[in-house]
Amino acid sequence: MATLNWLYDAILYVYALSLLFYFSDFMDASRRAKRMGTGLLIFVWILQTLFLISRIVSHFEVATISTFEYWLGFCWLLVSISLVISRFFKIEFIVFLVNVVGFSVLALNLYSKPGNEAMFAISTTARELLIVHISLVLVSYVSLTIGVIFAGMYIFLHRELKEKRWSKYVRRLPSLDKIERYSDRAVIIGVPLLALSLSLAVTLLLIEGRSTLLLDWKVITSFLALIVYIIFVVNRSLLNRTSTQLAKLHIVAFSFLVLNLLASYVSNFH
Repeated sequence: MATLNWLYDAILYVYALSLLFYFSDFMDASRRAKRMGTGLLIFVWILQTLFLISRIVSHFEVATISTFEYWLGFCWLLVSISLVISRFFKIEFIVFLVNVVGFSVLALNLYSKPGNEAMFAISTTARELLIVHISLVLVSYVSLTIGVIFAGMYIFLHRELKEKRWSKYVRRLPSLDKIERYSDRAVIIGVPLLALSLSLAVTLLLIEGRSTLLLDWKVITSFLALIVYIIFVVNRSLLNRTSTQLAKLHIVAFSFLVLNLLASYVSNFH
């Protein structure tokens, strides 16, 4: 497999090894496997940080940002937050599931053509705004990704408890109340940041005189995803919906976010 360089190779291989140890803990509740997985994940975070810093330094004076750096930053945030969750919240399964997503994105990122730096064109006057926009949208995507994983966990646990199946996986999961609370907090963080990032994106297009791109599929699906998340928030706050219905609606809302990401392939920018 051809990769960018040995450091990116090392990140992938160590990350895969970390996930294998986490999977062993997932299957057999092995404390030794969990410690090994966590130690390797910390090493992955260090390697990712070094790689990300090297990319930032080498492209500091370049007026473009590629999708490669974009998704690399996304993976770095996922690993960082999963380590925080592992250290302070002790939610074992969420760390494994979040990093499965992180590893998948990191591996797929090899196909984003890192040599092509024209994916995000940045004018001199709008550079700072674009950096803020990208930072906000990355944190938003990470938060909403973690939120939808909690929503999936809620549906799984609710079904298992309803059918009175007390498996070892059920006993290791947090309570339904905790899962719902964590999912809600992720939405509380992610949705406002998504709205702010989209407002900055519109401002950037207007500043650069590219208002025609407001009709681009990427922009349209971005606002569509935001609208669906707002519908979720309204249902959560004002309407009498069950927690299971809300979890399913959460998954639907995230599906629109994924649709937005897929729209990048037919977009004229991003």
